[in-house]
Amino acid sequence: MVNGHRAPAISALGLRKSFGEHVVLDGIDITVPEGTVYSLLGPNGAGKTTTVQILSTLIHADDGETRVGGHDVESERDAVRKAIGVTGQFSAVDELLTGRENLILMGDLQHLPRRESKRLAADLLARFDLVEAGDKPASTYSGGMTRRLDLAMTLVGDPRIIFLDEPTTGLDPRSRRVIWDLIRGLVDDYNVTVFLTTQYLEEADQLADRIAVLDHGRIVAEGTAAELKRLVPGGHIRLQFADRTALFAASAALGVAAQLVDDDDDDDDLTLAVPSDGSVKSLRALLDRLDYEQIEVEGLAVHTPNLDDVFLTLTGQPTSEKETVA
Repeated sequence: MVNGHRAPAISALGLRKSFGEHVVLDGIDITVPEGTVYSLLGPNGAGKTTTVQILSTLIHADDGETRVGGHDVESERDAVRKAIGVTGQFSAVDELLTGRENLILMGDLQHLPRRESKRLAADLLARFDLVEAGDKPASTYSGGMTRRLDLAMTLVGDPRIIFLDEPTTGLDPRSRRVIWDLIRGLVDDYNVTVFLTTQYLEEADQLADRIAVLDHGRIVAEGTAAELKRLVPGGHIRLQFADRTALFAASAALGVAAQLVDDDDDDDDLTLAVPSDGSVKSLRALLDRLDYEQIEVEGLAVHTPNLDDVFLTLTGQPTSEKETVA
């Protein structure tokens, strides 16, 4: 507790890291509340993996104050390690062992009693839908099964905070969604805090409560997915009208040029695209204006830029590049 309030699960203030003369992190601030998913997005070499490595005690920061699970990352490293689990870009699964043996091995490394390790292994195999494959060599697992086992291994020791560094890289869309469901279940059902880096914008959009965009060592934007999308111009509300009279009346009232698009059936597409940030406030104002003018609307749709547009606008780079460890 800090001043009567619960301390965040993860906090960083003025976090800096350089490798030689190359500045990787240039004073970033991060706050992650308990029981949430926080996603760090960034182009190739932006420093996402470096951030995870610092927060999970794998490397030292050059400067800044960082706390994880209420513990100082520099002076209480052992306490931090007891509170966290880490799943890196590359699987930690031993393919010579079975899934069950991998989980029991993690229990041994956590110094759990062997009986407890076996019980926990059985529970995790069930939770991650790996019971039938549990006694087969991990070398026979598909990519999605291996990733599920890797995530299950991270949970041995009951960490309250989990760092996931690009956990679904290389998986097919179906396997990726299975992992998403498991991650969201950890947060919703077990109140685990997840710090996620990803190269898939859809992943951040689906999972993250808050998203930070990291570029050239600085966080250039932070917020919910909806808040970030409103930063980029191009959003609009598309209105559909029953006839030209209503269309042109709305066009005059709103000061927006009408669109008449002939389709194959020679019927006009009576639509009006009104620039908007997509917020509830702007939508309400628009509908109030039309109601005041007694103009009937047949239908409407809100169009906002997606996270790809946000990312490209903020960083000038696509996210399809794979990050090097820096």
